[in-house]
Amino acid sequence: MNTKVSIAGVEFQNPIMEASGTFGSGMEYSEFVDLNKLGAVVTKGVANVPWQGNPTPRIAEVSSGMLNAIGLQNPGVEVFCERDLKFLESFKDTRVLVNVCGHSAEEYIEVVDRLVSEPRVDMLEINISCPNVKEGGIAFGQDPKAVEDITRLVKKHAKQPIVMKLSPNVTDIKVMAKAAEAGGADAISLINTLTGMKIDVERQNFVLSNKTGGMSGPAVHPIAVRMVYECANTVSIPIIGMGGISTWEDAVEMMLAGATAVSIGTANFYNPTATTDILQGVIEYMERKNIDDINSIVGIVK
Repeated sequence: MNTKVSIAGVEFQNPIMEASGTFGSGMEYSEFVDLNKLGAVVTKGVANVPWQGNPTPRIAEVSSGMLNAIGLQNPGVEVFCERDLKFLESFKDTRVLVNVCGHSAEEYIEVVDRLVSEPRVDMLEINISCPNVKEGGIAFGQDPKAVEDITRLVKKHAKQPIVMKLSPNVTDIKVMAKAAEAGGADAISLINTLTGMKIDVERQNFVLSNKTGGMSGPAVHPIAVRMVYECANTVSIPIIGMGGISTWEDAVEMMLAGATAVSIGTANFYNPTATTDILQGVIEYMERKNIDDINSIVGIVK
């Protein structure tokens, strides 16, 4: 059986990876998961300088999922390169996707320029759901012109292929996918979290200090499948699908909808071996269905 998939010329030993922000940069989960078995490690968001993130409380459990308002806390690109990339050097068969975040176009470019010379970085995932301070707090990912412009700018600077991570908090995800493709994206990943809120009825106050947070987990999976399907039938670039994947069935469903690869996020918090469990389930599904090549199921449901 062939479990290898290719995205923008980068070959992955299998289509299973984890979603940014749910796995550290691999080191934190390496005692639970053999990173050599994953298609890729997707790092936590990396900025040009250290970010403190939002004040606590910044995580809340909700029905069939969770809310987070971490605020992309990270140590900055220099510490990331010296510590996390160095750790990942020993996992030769596993690709590394670095998630890049910023408040402005200039901040994104600083990180991209710093990573150009790092041989361990196979691809860049550009998180365009960060607030764009220069545009009055509007997220890059909610304006198609901004999506196309930031994609084109990053593409000019990047040595590695770029994956644009799309926000689901839009009227029409297809418009954003087309904007990323027009800007030169090599691939897209979706969905990022949906904006949600939780109020404590006893305290009569917000549960999160940020008031709102990103909703993830099994409850968002059907929305993610629909959006991946729409984008797969709109653009010609590959898709990394994510959103509430917690079982092998979820992963296969996402691939049938059109995703070339899948990312597992919230499931890592309650099942540290979710990624390898799902991989094993996908392999057993291929055996049972006599599927010789995993690529043969991508986007076949129309």
